[in-house]
Amino acid sequence: MRTPGVDMNETATLITLAHAASTWALVGLIWIVQLVHYPLMATVGTPQFPSYHAAHTRRITWVVAPLMLAELATAGLLVWLGERNPWWLLSLPLLAANWISTAFVQIPLHNRLARGFDRSAHARLVHTNWTRTAAWSLRGLLLLPALT
Repeated sequence: MRTPGVDMNETATLITLAHAASTWALVGLIWIVQLVHYPLMATVGTPQFPSYHAAHTRRITWVVAPLMLAELATAGLLVWLGERNPWWLLSLPLLAANWISTAFVQIPLHNRLARGFDRSAHARLVHTNWTRTAAWSLRGLLLLPALT
């Protein structure tokens, strides 16, 4: 059903731009987290680590959550609108991989770290986060031809 006065091509273009913007914001953010935030966790003293980690988690969530939700919501809207650009379609499994990795790997590791610094959990967090770093970076690159 068409809504009078609404150009669906223009709407799809705006949603595509919002989707790419949220993805590229996450690309920048994941590289900062991977190269700056996560490595610096190892330098916080053991007594201060729980409060540092709690502050980090609380603050980073205000940045990450809206961007991830925007990326997911705009992807859902594009699917609903029938977007079939092959580059964009190739990027969708990477979107799923990021959500799965976040939910089943990074969040549980952060929950372990919330109890106190754990070298093993920290090393695993840094190591496994390369998956999300690569996936978001590749998603961003795959979206570039979809924007033309």
